[in-house]
Amino acid sequence: MSRAVVVGGGVGGLAAAIRLRVAGHDVVLLERNAEPGGKLAVLERDGFSFDIGPSLVTLPHLFEEVLRLAGTSLHDEVELVRLDPQFRYVWPDGSVLVVPDDPTATAAAFDAFAPGAGDGWRRFESAGRRIWDVSERTFFAGPMSNPVDLARRMQRPSDLVAIDPLRSLRRAAASCFDDPRLVQWAGRYATYSGSAPDRAPATLACIPHIESRFGCWYPMGGLGRLRDALVRAAEHVGVELHTGVEVARVDADDRAVSGVVTASGDRVGADVVVANVDAEHLYADLLPDSRALRRVRRAERSTSGFVVCAGVEGTTPDVAHHTVWFAADPMAEFDGFRRGEVSDDPTIYACVSSVTDPSQAPAGHESWFLLVNVPQGAAIEREAHAELVLDRLAERGTDIGSRVRFVETLTPADLARRYRAPGGAIYGTSSNGRRAAFVRPGNRGARQGLYLVGGSSHPGGGLPLVLMSARIVADLVAADHRAGRSG
Repeated sequence: MSRAVVVGGGVGGLAAAIRLRVAGHDVVLLERNAEPGGKLAVLERDGFSFDIGPSLVTLPHLFEEVLRLAGTSLHDEVELVRLDPQFRYVWPDGSVLVVPDDPTATAAAFDAFAPGAGDGWRRFESAGRRIWDVSERTFFAGPMSNPVDLARRMQRPSDLVAIDPLRSLRRAAASCFDDPRLVQWAGRYATYSGSAPDRAPATLACIPHIESRFGCWYPMGGLGRLRDALVRAAEHVGVELHTGVEVARVDADDRAVSGVVTASGDRVGADVVVANVDAEHLYADLLPDSRALRRVRRAERSTSGFVVCAGVEGTTPDVAHHTVWFAADPMAEFDGFRRGEVSDDPTIYACVSSVTDPSQAPAGHESWFLLVNVPQGAAIEREAHAELVLDRLAERGTDIGSRVRFVETLTPADLARRYRAPGGAIYGTSSNGRRAAFVRPGNRGARQGLYLVGGSSHPGGGLPLVLMSARIVADLVAADHRAGRSG
């Protein structure tokens, strides 16, 4: 078997490293930060703990799949709790929708919120089920270099209709819900990939179905426990893992890669290089390639975010583990993003993990992770914007300002520096536009033996998708090895 080097120890890189090592390759993983995990990161201060990247686990069986390969299991590694309720949604008019972890109860909650909306939710969820069932065996099952790749995995012409790629998510929601608040609720799922509801395809309606069908999960101790489980699994199977090592370039000729060179000048030879870095960073800096870079830049970048981590004294009535406070105008902030403008009335997402897990804050206190979407590359004055977020929260009925012990913030510039993500784009590439899936960078790179894994490549950003990305890459390496194209 070949020698593989994985550049970047995010979740996609860790999962790819485990899969390649189990397949018999010698694997070295190089991570520039002091800890692996990429955006699956943790901030700790004064007894408070915050997940500063992903804050929700869906499709936990994808973690199970990787850990099983390493001889362990998700049950053995972490204590997962299925959240009920899943989310609490609050609108500026004071209306509240609490979504339970049960489809029948969810339909009843929608009916109580807006008479007749239960049937609308059933139609929306049913469409999401069809989309997921087809997408799982087509879109997520392999590479997507061009539409032909997708067509080959479809069993019948109706599969293309089922995934609903031509309508926007907002249009699909409006066909099921008469109440504009619920259209706004459905449109929020576009932000799971840093996209806009009027531009992202209705295919994303599979996400609320996934939450309803497979649950919303939280690992006790925080999502960092999942990172730790992947690291232990990688080390157990024999991945050679190095942190604090920055890769300066990928060694390659016009045909194939031959390894990488670190910032300190050390060379690591390899037949396979898996880049768990942003594709734009790869082709602009690590392996300069103007043609590949032009192709990468055809894909629209996802939004970035402004993060407020607040240690809060006391407890807050009616707050859930996951709460969303919607903006007054459902589309104004997205319209502003197109112009590079930061909204002064943003939708605010909060993860208060201490509601479920007392270890995340000192006794009787709360850890608040707040996220608002902002355009990638936006210049944010952190203190003023943190104050704006807390003020808007107070205006919407949840005033924690007087109880805040401290605030830590992350801006798009912080995210760009920390993760080498241009503009601080959280999810890499967005899902905006009908061709987004086809212009997103593929998993096979611009040289023989080069592969891309992670949020900027197929199938996109978010924990489930980067785990799928790792599986696709491992399958490609195996196929290329058999065909004599690598190793």
